Amino acid sequence: MGILAVATGHPLEPFLQPDLISAVVRFTAARYEEIARRIGYSFKDRALLRHALTHSSSKRKHDDYERLEFLGDRVLGLVIAEYLFKTFPAHREGLMSGRHSQLVRGEICAQAGRALALEDFIAVGQREMSKGLNLNTSVMGDVVEALIAGIYLDGGLEAARQFILQNWRPFLDSRAAAEKDAKTFLQEWALARALPIPAYGVISREGPEHAPSFVVAVQVAGREPTHGKGKNKRIAEQDAAAKFLARENIRT
Repeated sequence: MGILAVATGHPLEPFLQPDLISAVVRFTAARYEEIARRIGYSFKDRALLRHALTHSSSKRKHDDYERLEFLGDRVLGLVIAEYLFKTFPAHREGLMSGRHSQLVRGEICAQAGRALALEDFIAVGQREMSKGLNLNTSVMGDVVEALIAGIYLDGGLEAARQFILQNWRPFLDSRAAAEKDAKTFLQEWALARALPIPAYGVISREGPEHAPSFVVAVQVAGREPTHGKGKNKRIAEQDAAAKFLARENIRT
């Protein structure tokens, strides 16, 4: 089975709930079910899903996402081109081409993947995990393209189209594709200064199961943490990152 190793010594460990610090995560039946819930698609061939989420550093020979990524890039390009062609009948080729290039960028794929919290499931080598490779924008983008290919091979073009249009909706509906999300911006800012990857941890979770409220802290080396709130961890993390950027006058 593929293995996800999570680094120990988390900077926020004293504040975290004990069950949020995991040593090892495996591709178990429960894990497959959780992935299916998040992506909105249940694989018949689970090997395709495992391949799509496996980086070459995981040492699973011939079991990584690279071939799927190649195919997924083409499927994504086709679906987005079809969408633009049908949605904007008055647009000339040049305008559609520019918008298409914007929508199929790796950074947009990565944003779609982060919205699904796919970093929780990407299998990389233990050393690479400790360096945060599963959070890398390029790796995340590649995984999303591989996942698209996996869905296409497993369920056909219509299944892949539904996945893409659902998860690209924020970018199709606005100019959001041109701007990096707060977590991505903060991570790249930290890495550019040779700082550790920003660490996120859940401080509290309140409210009923159907309407929870999370408080998440983000810590960057040498600076006070900031706290964000949201109805799920992903939203709270984005809020915490945005507040850190605003407080430090990093992004105006």
